[in-house]
Amino acid sequence: MAINPLSHNKEIKKGLYLVPTPIGNLGDITYRAIEILKKSDLILCEDTRVSIKLLEKFDIKSKLISNHKFNEKQNLPKIIDNLKNGQIISLISDAGTPGISDPGAILVKECVKEKINITPLPGASAVNTSLSASGFSEKYFFYGFFPSKLKDIKNDLRSLSKLDSCIIFFISSKKFNKAIPRIKENFSDRMILICREMTKYYEEYLRYNVKDLKIFDENLKGELTIVLSEKKRVKKASLLLSESDKNDIKKMIKKIKYKRNNKFYFSK
Repeated sequence: MAINPLSHNKEIKKGLYLVPTPIGNLGDITYRAIEILKKSDLILCEDTRVSIKLLEKFDIKSKLISNHKFNEKQNLPKIIDNLKNGQIISLISDAGTPGISDPGAILVKECVKEKINITPLPGASAVNTSLSASGFSEKYFFYGFFPSKLKDIKNDLRSLSKLDSCIIFFISSKKFNKAIPRIKENFSDRMILICREMTKYYEEYLRYNVKDLKIFDENLKGELTIVLSEKKRVKKASLLLSESDKNDIKKMIKKIKYKRNNKFYFSK
């Protein structure tokens, strides 16, 4: 496949750029992401205190604006006006790909409605990273963040247990111990991969049979990405006959002489 690198002197299209940021290790950002962020008129982020560390690391001077779930609707008209006026605006999240279990969907929908150019960049994703390390089926269902209400957890897990694919979800370490009994109740025939602090110094991957999963003595630290395997397929019992069974059947056939009036007569 031919590679078309982005030149420092090349003009980029106006519009909205969805720029993934590292999920832990800052070295995972792409050259293209850095270049787009440097050429952006505005960068929308969840938390300026988090994102400024990334910008300072790569000497990115673009203006940073807070755009989180509590103010994104309020910010929307001004952002759309700026985009219509030809500005280049990048959307990032604290970690990973924006718009996936992070703010951004509202802005993207409005850009689609207003026919504003949207350019997504490939990059860091906790979903893909965890799945690649699982060893489970490549077919998966991404659920997002675990709900907070116990009733919702029960109902959702019951529905998810019917899916014959991997299931990936995010959950805080504080909630995970509380969720374990519900997970065991619905997925006892599956494997589970618990991904903690992915790409960071203390990253850890814990693998269990769900039925053997126990409450942890201490809460696991950090946000967790959980991967449940596809359903285990029960092998059907072999329909092949053993040699002894075959011999017994042959002996019985030899004894059958003929059938008359729906009765079998056997030879002696």
